[in-house]
Amino acid sequence: MQPSRRQPAPGFTLIELLIVLAIMVILISMLEGFASGRHQRTQKQLCADNLQKIYLALQIYANDYRGVLPAKTNAATSEEVLDELVPKYSADTTIFICPGGRDSQIPSGEPLSRHKISYAYYMGVRLGDTPNVLLSDRQVNAEPKRAGEMVFSANGKPPGNNHHKYGGNFLMTDGSVQASDAQLTFSLAGRPGVVLLNPKP
Repeated sequence: MQPSRRQPAPGFTLIELLIVLAIMVILISMLEGFASGRHQRTQKQLCADNLQKIYLALQIYANDYRGVLPAKTNAATSEEVLDELVPKYSADTTIFICPGGRDSQIPSGEPLSRHKISYAYYMGVRLGDTPNVLLSDRQVNAEPKRAGEMVFSANGKPPGNNHHKYGGNFLMTDGSVQASDAQLTFSLAGRPGVVLLNPKP
């Protein structure tokens, strides 16, 4: 009579356990990844820091030009105008790329006009103006907007999706940064002599 073989105990093998763990790690990283609210809140703060660094460059520029900020006749994008800041007023081109978006980094000192930045610019605004918007995250379009309208992407798809579907930041003329949801809570109606320039699509 042959000895009976022992049946393997039911349960996970080491390989199955490792596969389950790998799947769990992938799912957690997806939940906490680029499109998560927590991740984008952190990125919005880093974005606000970038905008304030750009503000310092604009202040120095305005001091050299009697209070006038960069402007260019017939400019179609923010890169064309903000290019005047590099490299004299800021050699750090990383500040023009939103950390929450997926725009490529720009080599230090490279002209902005040859690349794509992340921020929209209100050309024609002056720093001495009562608090008005000077810069913002990329917007859904360059049209004037009223409270209640969408200013940033509502679904995380372009345009206006620097922070996926979690809104964006506005840099004001006093240097403060105001966070906003995708839907505007205040008016950005057109102002005489002011043109909103979105970055390249």
